[in-house]
Amino acid sequence: MESHAVMHYRRDNMADLLRSHDINPTHQRIEIAYALFSRQAHLSADQVMMIVNDRHAETSKATVYNTLKLFLEKGMIREVIVDPSKVFYDPNISPHHHLYEVDSGELTDIDAHQVRIEGLPELPENMETEGIDLIIRVRRKKA
Repeated sequence: MESHAVMHYRRDNMADLLRSHDINPTHQRIEIAYALFSRQAHLSADQVMMIVNDRHAETSKATVYNTLKLFLEKGMIREVIVDPSKVFYDPNISPHHHLYEVDSGELTDIDAHQVRIEGLPELPENMETEGIDLIIRVRRKKA
């Protein structure tokens, strides 16, 4: 199986991608995965549902949310919460951070190597860092 970074995402290879994450490839899961991975964009659940239902108007909101939750649990995607009312699903699971443009709602990737984080607190005994998610929120300056 090709890695996420070099794989060319087509509907006909979505089943293999799902199976590689121990996910049973149903028609709706394939369509949801294709909506996310073919665009390589940060999408909200509503955007995923709109894309999927533009092709086949048969996927419920519950199915989209449940499938995204499954993809998260299996490590196939990341969840990026920019504020309590805005959650994006990110098909890029490699280490990286985000720049969030508040005015437009656009979320873009920042390579993890471009950021240096210092001064992290000492962790409790028997704990290790799983990851650090940095979201830099920006807005246009007022004239």
